[in-house]
Amino acid sequence: MSKQPLSPQGDFPAVGLGRRLAAMFYDFLLCTALLIVTTFIYKLIMMSFIGEAKMRALSESGALDGDPLLSTILFFVLFGFFAKFWTHSGQTLGMQVWGIRVQNADGTAISLWQALLRFIVSIGSWLCLGLGFVWSIFDKHNRTWHDMYSSSQLVRIPKPKK
Repeated sequence: MSKQPLSPQGDFPAVGLGRRLAAMFYDFLLCTALLIVTTFIYKLIMMSFIGEAKMRALSESGALDGDPLLSTILFFVLFGFFAKFWTHSGQTLGMQVWGIRVQNADGTAISLWQALLRFIVSIGSWLCLGLGFVWSIFDKHNRTWHDMYSSSQLVRIPKPKK
């Protein structure tokens, strides 16, 4: 499978931690909305199978807290969100706002496998109290753990000319 070149092409500087965090906050807001809508749809579908009274009883008793099926669905929805953007344009909506892009060293889009590695390792980075992100301060190329593990890089791209 040939690699898809991203536009614009060029040798762009690495992104610092502040810009990364700003884009992540923007994407956090979008992902929160996506997860709320997904959960709402899941609950509507579940209610159509078991009925409103049973659904209310399960909700009030706390039996739906930590639902493994819902948790799995939400995990895949989040991965799908990031994978779609990263593998096609190299930018989520938050990354577009902050002018950053994830790419391979040759300026091509990352693969689905690289997106999965980035996604999983970035979760680990957060679980280690953000250490995987703070690592970029000490790395001479501003790489985080998930940049290094997925063999990808985050670069700052110029604003498009109007």
